[in-house]
Amino acid sequence: MGHIISIHEYDLKPGINIGEFERILRDAEARGLLQLPGLVAHYFVKGAKGVRRGAYAALWIYESRAAWERLWGTAEDPRPPQEYPDTWKIWEEELLAPFLEHRPDDLRFTAYEEL
Repeated sequence: MGHIISIHEYDLKPGINIGEFERILRDAEARGLLQLPGLVAHYFVKGAKGVRRGAYAALWIYESRAAWERLWGTAEDPRPPQEYPDTWKIWEEELLAPFLEHRPDDLRFTAYEEL
């Protein structure tokens, strides 16, 4: 079974301080908020070319579909936010949400399974 690679697109509120946004990304990492069981890597990226040039996203790489589903539930039966890991709630609600146009659970994302 291959990795699950989930790409989350961050649509930021107009006029936010980009330096502050990038600082909270590193702060979450330094605080260990993004260390989740089965998450083998993550990357914060900024569009260099194309439709999302200048826009931000995150790539979350999980060791397997089983590991991903243990955290988030299945595609057919996702876990509700109140069941997310406590560190993830801090990440989404306290750090990320103030910078986003929409609630973190409403952002565009796609989870891909490695072939």
